[in-house]
Amino acid sequence: MARSKPLIIVESPAKAKTISRFLGTRYQVKASMGHVRDLPKSQFGVDVDNGFKPRYITIRGKGPLLKELKDAAKKSDRIYLATDPDREGEAISWHLAEALHLAPQDVHRIEFHEITKDAVSHAIKEARPIDMGLVNAQQARRVLDRVVGYQLSPLLWRKVRPGLSAGRVQSAALKLLVDREDAVQRFVPEQYFTVDMTAVAENGELLSHYYAPLGHRGRVTAQEMEQILQGVKVGAQVVVSDVKTKEKRRFPALPFTTSTLQQEASRKLGLSVKRTMSLAQQLYEGLEVPGEGTVGLVTYIRTDSTRIGDGARDEAREYIAERFGPAYVPESGQIRQSKAKPGVQDAHEAIRPTNVRRHPDMLKGALNRDQLRLYRLIWERFVASQMAAMVYESTTIDVAFQDQAKFRATGSRVLFPGYSTVYQESFDEADPQLQDDDTKAKPLLDLVAGTVLTIARIEPQEHFTEPPPRYTEASLVKTLEELGIGRPSTYAPIVETLLHRDYVRRDQKKLIPTDLGRVVVDLLQHYFPEIVDTRFTAEIETELDHVAADDMQWQDVLKGFYERFSEELAKADDDIEKVDLPLEETDEVCEKCGRPMMVKYGRFGKFLACSGYPECDFTKPYVEKTGALCPKCHKDLVVRRTRKGRTFYGCVGYPECDFVTWNRPSDKVCPRCGSSMAFKRRGNHDSLMCLREGCGYEEEQAQ
Repeated sequence: MARSKPLIIVESPAKAKTISRFLGTRYQVKASMGHVRDLPKSQFGVDVDNGFKPRYITIRGKGPLLKELKDAAKKSDRIYLATDPDREGEAISWHLAEALHLAPQDVHRIEFHEITKDAVSHAIKEARPIDMGLVNAQQARRVLDRVVGYQLSPLLWRKVRPGLSAGRVQSAALKLLVDREDAVQRFVPEQYFTVDMTAVAENGELLSHYYAPLGHRGRVTAQEMEQILQGVKVGAQVVVSDVKTKEKRRFPALPFTTSTLQQEASRKLGLSVKRTMSLAQQLYEGLEVPGEGTVGLVTYIRTDSTRIGDGARDEAREYIAERFGPAYVPESGQIRQSKAKPGVQDAHEAIRPTNVRRHPDMLKGALNRDQLRLYRLIWERFVASQMAAMVYESTTIDVAFQDQAKFRATGSRVLFPGYSTVYQESFDEADPQLQDDDTKAKPLLDLVAGTVLTIARIEPQEHFTEPPPRYTEASLVKTLEELGIGRPSTYAPIVETLLHRDYVRRDQKKLIPTDLGRVVVDLLQHYFPEIVDTRFTAEIETELDHVAADDMQWQDVLKGFYERFSEELAKADDDIEKVDLPLEETDEVCEKCGRPMMVKYGRFGKFLACSGYPECDFTKPYVEKTGALCPKCHKDLVVRRTRKGRTFYGCVGYPECDFVTWNRPSDKVCPRCGSSMAFKRRGNHDSLMCLREGCGYEEEQAQ
């Protein structure tokens, strides 16, 4: 039988479409639609006594697709497996080779980190065998997670409630959230004071803050404040005791990894980790651009490397020189590089645009709003990372009063904006880098030591220490990465699983553990301490890295753990009594008997049940109220979800009333018309908008 053109198999239709445009009719490109084989859902699927051998089956519904791929493979003279360039992608290629019964010599694995014509063509020339180290690392993770989930989850079903799960990595993350919430609840605020002084010179006013010798860096007690105020009076004279000016440089942030992209998209764009990865996947696989066709706009999005290839760096330097001028191009070797951490797959590049000359403004109309916002973030971060440092002058002025007290003023002025012309990194509120940022301080008066000033105002201010901040998605991902828990491909599923299982709820971007989440963590910590131990979870990740590098057998990762886990499982089953979660009362009344309705949990989540059970067995679906009223009919607005799990808000009176909104309702009412208001994202903060059509009232939300 005559052989036809070569066959390339990728995961998704979007990726296949983009590659087909580059390669034309010389190749046949088909999509596997993700994994084609996996462990069975209805059985354990792991032979523990036979070296943890997994039993893979064809995923339900993939039979016809596999037949189509087999037929195409038989007719092709060469087969290329072009799945994603990571462990998951390598495993998909291996499963495809096994399912298609390909001989080793017929398997040509190709990988590329950007979907461009040059990258794909180069990858075809550099085809290689399947890397079994990467496959085995993925296999070890899959089997380990099956061992934990398949055996531990039924215990939770029996002892707590049906439908629960206890994944290996998600449990360690949940423990972090519970520990932080405990710290917040235990926190006792302490009072302290600061003292500001405004003093007048011939050329203007100087605002300074009490610094020494009492207290700690300007924080003083009430008694110390009184002591300061007794010595420093309005109208008295003070002397500039010291002026220090120093030229400093601030270097740009490194280009994005998966983790830092998720963090920055959360802080700057208000996107969830899941939404960020969905949009980034679209940008990577390819979107239709007028005049270009389907184009991959960014490099591979699951990476923990900040490395930039020489070609991309040279193109960026040339672009920066043309657009901003030669002064904005750093001297060779001045671009900051990060040291590779253990486990970092440095063969990958950081996330960057595939063509630096494709400015975000050129894609207006081609991308939807969120796609463009995320592309702009990636483009600006990459371009800034290749630019010269910001140069600024930092000034500190110390003001002394009769050698009894010292006040300090700090200021700065930018001498050369450098990378900040394009982009500035954001930080969480409690991040030390935000607290230490002296580039945003205003310029000070031009003063010299010995200058005499007159005190115009003394302003003491009362403060209270604040508890440690609750985790946001951004700060949780940052902590997971710092602790070595999970890898780029797992951060988004961790957060989504915790939310989906009702272990955690979102409140104003904060992640707060529920009572159910606390019960699960307490149980796991007592009976399965390794499951919630962040150090143990990180050690497993390190061992998986050793497997990927062919330095360790994948079965060895499971052996020691499984022996301990089996003993703990048997003991827990005997010792744990049934946990009765507190019933959640509602203001709903049973339609059959008039008793109050209660929130209960079933295999498929929450539902409402009559408190008179078993005498009355009435139940109804659970509807989560927002506390706001529909602007059209004044019934309750409730939380709803799309088929893909995205949250929106609609009238409880649907279908009679069809009001819906993507904006989260607030408990405030519009001062203009009295209708409900909702939060509207503007940049990095929220504003409030009236939900009644035609009103148009908006107000800024206090930060």
